Amino acid sequence: MALNCGIVGLPNVGKSTIFSALSSAPAEAANYPFCTINPNVGIVNVPDDRLSSLAEMFKPKQVIPAAVEFVDIAGLVKGASKGEGLGNQFLSRIREVGVIAHTVRCFDDPDIIHVDNRIDPDSDMETINIELALADLETYAKRRERAERSLKVQGKAEQKEAATVLAALDKIGPLLEQGRPVRSVPLSEDEKAAVYDCHFITAKPQLYVCNVDEEGIRGYVKAGGGGNGPGMVYIDKVRRRAAAEGSEAVVICGKFEAELAGIDDPAEKQAFLEELGLRESGLSALIHAAYRLLGLRTFFTAGADECRAWTIHAGDTAPRAAGVIHTDFEKGFIKAEVYAYEDIVRYGTEAKIKEAGKYRVEGREYTVRDGDVMFFKFNV
Repeated sequence: MALNCGIVGLPNVGKSTIFSALSSAPAEAANYPFCTINPNVGIVNVPDDRLSSLAEMFKPKQVIPAAVEFVDIAGLVKGASKGEGLGNQFLSRIREVGVIAHTVRCFDDPDIIHVDNRIDPDSDMETINIELALADLETYAKRRERAERSLKVQGKAEQKEAATVLAALDKIGPLLEQGRPVRSVPLSEDEKAAVYDCHFITAKPQLYVCNVDEEGIRGYVKAGGGGNGPGMVYIDKVRRRAAAEGSEAVVICGKFEAELAGIDDPAEKQAFLEELGLRESGLSALIHAAYRLLGLRTFFTAGADECRAWTIHAGDTAPRAAGVIHTDFEKGFIKAEVYAYEDIVRYGTEAKIKEAGKYRVEGREYTVRDGDVMFFKFNV
């Protein structure tokens, strides 16, 4: 299971620079709008110190981290929902991702053109969010027309389904007209299922990425994430918006992250981070925030051949986790042998974990916990 994240925002806010740093695969970056005409796709390893520790203990032949797919989507502008700029093409790409990373420019630089000739995060965020809501309104209108037609001419089962669709759309429509996202609409599970085929863009989880310059990131770190340093006024505006939506805001210096991505030596990378007073890179924070928004969890398999991180959803049972490895594991699931990552760190070996009574055998009803190390027994 790979996390799929689309990087969106106005032109010239730093999306392509951030993407290049994420994937270490340079995206075309230029000081004019629409330099990214075809979306760039990059597969990024998920940073996880736990996997590194397991690899040190087991000395496996290979180590495989979980992966995130990032899509760099060209800049949207006002009117994108009506085809302005290259809007229709780009909006269709956003429908394909699982979570939206809404990048906002939080730095001043007269040499980098802003599409509206001013730096105003509130206006920038509003422009993007309204365009996405307007695009969803078109989808809403088409789905409503189809449901109303089914209500008149289809059989009883189809009419019942259409009534559920219309009940959901009655809640969704007024908020979209106000520019508010579908994810803010309180829908029942049946209503969510009924309108799933709409693939509303604003139903997707969205986090905000504050792109600051080098002076801004140094001031941000020095002030401990607060204060009135360079860029903090802009960052605070983004944070307020994210908090109001129940989301998160991550602070990144795209230029700094690009330099960091170019360093191969882990020790040198860590020294580079410590020089700024950072515990982890902004890109790592972005990936982890996306994981939290999607309710994702990680379990591990560990041994002499391979140490690997696997991604599941919170609440997944042991058979479902086994199915992430291979469908046959889920079909023929017998049991799972499990221990916590913290226990291998504490006791040092699986043998000592067993001696301490921390090595467990779990059945079909077991809910996998983040950080579980698992070995599955199955029969097909």
